[in-house]
Amino acid sequence: MTSIESAAPVTATRVLVLNSGSSSVKYQLLDMRDTQSISGSAAGRLAVGLVERIGEETSRIKHTPLTGGGAEEREREEPIADHEAALKAVSAELAADGLGLDSPELAAIGHRVVHGGLKFSAPTVITDEVLAEIQRLVPVAPLHNPANITGIRTAQALRPDLPQVAVFDTAFHTTMPESAARYAIDVATADQHRVRRYGFHGTSHAYVSRATAKLLGKAPEDVNVIVLHLGNGASASAVRGGRCVDTSMGLTPLEGLVMGTRSGDVDPAVVFHLARVGGMSIDEVDALLNKKSGLVGLCGDNDMRVIRRRIDEGDEAAALAFEIYIHRLKKYIGAYYAVLGRVDAIAFTAGVGENAAPVREAAVAGLEELGLAVDGELNAVRSDEARLISPEYARVAVAVVPTDEELEIAQQTYALVGNRP
Repeated sequence: MTSIESAAPVTATRVLVLNSGSSSVKYQLLDMRDTQSISGSAAGRLAVGLVERIGEETSRIKHTPLTGGGAEEREREEPIADHEAALKAVSAELAADGLGLDSPELAAIGHRVVHGGLKFSAPTVITDEVLAEIQRLVPVAPLHNPANITGIRTAQALRPDLPQVAVFDTAFHTTMPESAARYAIDVATADQHRVRRYGFHGTSHAYVSRATAKLLGKAPEDVNVIVLHLGNGASASAVRGGRCVDTSMGLTPLEGLVMGTRSGDVDPAVVFHLARVGGMSIDEVDALLNKKSGLVGLCGDNDMRVIRRRIDEGDEAAALAFEIYIHRLKKYIGAYYAVLGRVDAIAFTAGVGENAAPVREAAVAGLEELGLAVDGELNAVRSDEARLISPEYARVAVAVVPTDEELEIAQQTYALVGNRP
């Protein structure tokens, strides 16, 4: 890998963001000359796309060029065997629009990396040593770090002369005090094996907490926010004055809220019970809690839209799954209200948080004594813009803030390498 001193010249203002998930690659190409115009609009974004269902019989490639006025989205289905093949498909799509990775205007490639441990608290130029540390953290992020590493290595092969920057999901949460980050287990054992709460979805929590402050017309340091990132993976954070002081995910992304396929919080003794009484291996328990639990384990579906439709049709299993999901969500709202002492806003974000009005309504229902309320008409509005859905009289603002992890990664990447000669 070349050193940062060999980065692209200052005239190079584009950043390619790669978000390599366990079975998908999301990407955006952004021009960072006017970062203020990018947020909330297509301005500054040159192309966006997604490769999903990687490794399945049929994968889907969706690419949208945002230059040249009338460019249209392209979509096709074909087998994509692995992440290396997915990245090569991304490169080909960009090249077809004259935005190829060989462009001298490309300043850097920014990568989402799920787990950075305690070592990485800021965006970092990727070296062999950095990559080795990301690899060392695979046991605590087995669904994500391997895909992140593949994305990095493939991008390095495609453009070995460019700086590659890792932006870590865990970085935003490194400001947690030890009282929040430590588990109550033997200290020597915890330190030896680096067992502690790290937290995830940090780029989203960072972006949404700042965007919420902006929505309120205040500086981030003047606002306390509970951020609820609700997608297939889900997490909550307590953000005091722009700094994370607690978060629901822990050593791995398994802890915390009920998720699409993950259990969230369970008694640790469940693992021992399933091993001793159920005869399950550690790998089987791991698969159960990560892939066969949460909403899919409770009712067979992990798509909130499907679950709500089943509820409307009188399905009791779906109704109970929804109640369990909301119960856990309310517990974390109450807990983080107590941690922060004063809450200025609660922000819903990510796929479920941004689109599922019944989830937002149910999560806040009954919490009027805490100053929380949702206006039914405002909550029902569908929009891609950040907005308030609480009535004017509510003491605590309730907001829907579309997350933009790719923009956050691009901004952090360009801030690190964009002005170097």
